[in-house]
Amino acid sequence: MDGSQGGIEEARIEPAAVRRFLSDNPQFLTGDDGLLDELGLKVVGCNVVEFAPAALARVHAAHQREATQRQQIEETARANFSAQAQTHGAVVDLLDARNHSDLARRLDDLAQHRFGLAAGVIALEAEAHPPAGWRKLVESQVDMILGGSQRLARMGFAPTALGLFGERAEAIQSMAMVRMAIWEPSRQGLLAFGSSDPKGFTEEMGTELVAFLARVVERTAERWPVL
Repeated sequence: MDGSQGGIEEARIEPAAVRRFLSDNPQFLTGDDGLLDELGLKVVGCNVVEFAPAALARVHAAHQREATQRQQIEETARANFSAQAQTHGAVVDLLDARNHSDLARRLDDLAQHRFGLAAGVIALEAEAHPPAGWRKLVESQVDMILGGSQRLARMGFAPTALGLFGERAEAIQSMAMVRMAIWEPSRQGLLAFGSSDPKGFTEEMGTELVAFLARVVERTAERWPVL
């Protein structure tokens, strides 16, 4: 026997048909106490059906969920706007730097006072001494800290990066680090921010704003030749 004809096909009930049926047969709903309880309704008078407390509770819960989701979206939008505003202010501060030493000082200062972090560091791979206020790295140390030559940034905690923060290393619980290439021919460098909060920077976070600051530091540092 053909399966398409032998089985019992479940009928599809249209909402309009249900509405017509209930309109023509109101006693079907008002006379079924079990169905009323299941729907969260109760009969008040002969022809009036009102929402019971359970149904009102479901409506209230749905409203609360919607309100909570809307609040979370608004809070995220405000946080993003604040972060962008702080970053734009930081760019102005960095562009006002007078030399390499002042650039490093300004970066550390804005990290602490504008972003509430523990430290901000500029590091450079150099055979001799790097500019004053910058951290010295040996050849290929940027690759080692970031975890590979192809990685441009790293978020989270990296034990190999603690040395970047000098005497403040013990306070650092998470980092945001971005590779830099400065001057021509390019010298490998690193922009690093350290937070005392283990969740201050996590692997899931985007790197766009930190990378943007790294590009600003690159361009600003290239105003002056490295000695």
